[in-house]
Amino acid sequence: MELSWELLNFFGIAAFAVSGALVAIKERYDLFGVYVLGLVTAFGGGIIRNVLIGLPPSMLWNQKWLIYTALIAVTVVCIFPRVWMGTGKKWLNFFDAIGLAAFSIQGALHAVNKNLPLVAVVFAAVMTGIGGGIVRDVLAGRKPLVFRKEIYALWSGLIGLVIGLGWADSGTGMVIVFILAVVLRMISFLYDWRIPGTLCPGRFRDIGS
Repeated sequence: MELSWELLNFFGIAAFAVSGALVAIKERYDLFGVYVLGLVTAFGGGIIRNVLIGLPPSMLWNQKWLIYTALIAVTVVCIFPRVWMGTGKKWLNFFDAIGLAAFSIQGALHAVNKNLPLVAVVFAAVMTGIGGGIVRDVLAGRKPLVFRKEIYALWSGLIGLVIGLGWADSGTGMVIVFILAVVLRMISFLYDWRIPGTLCPGRFRDIGS
């Protein structure tokens, strides 16, 4: 369990840091902006989770190696930007899927360890998984991915449900859930699986005009 937890921390932080840096480069941020957006994306979901389930946000500063991991990940993107930006959208969604899966599991485990009810476990999984991405997109002036029709937060919620019900309470189980979540997220992206929008769009067409 401990090994799986440390690996999830590493993959989640590194993946979200890379995704934040890629968005910053795409939006033509300067070097400082690339690092800021990378770090905010990496740690935003965890801070939101801590606030929601009663953990101190300052826990972040006790995890120096995670901060170093994020800084290294952003630096790699800055040194080799052309490698990433050639197929930027695919890379962005791939690393975003890794971060989503890893952090959703983390959030669910934190809630389970605090003996919170199932609904709180699912909510903690979702907010941890999508929090960093929301902050990233808002700061970059983009519509947050979770608010589009793409299937995104659903995978995070399913992770919370599986862990909350005790269906993956071993290290091996966590790894399996992690891999399945990444694969399903990428399949939903590649094949453009979508959640239906409003059932009656015509009624709202003129609102705000």
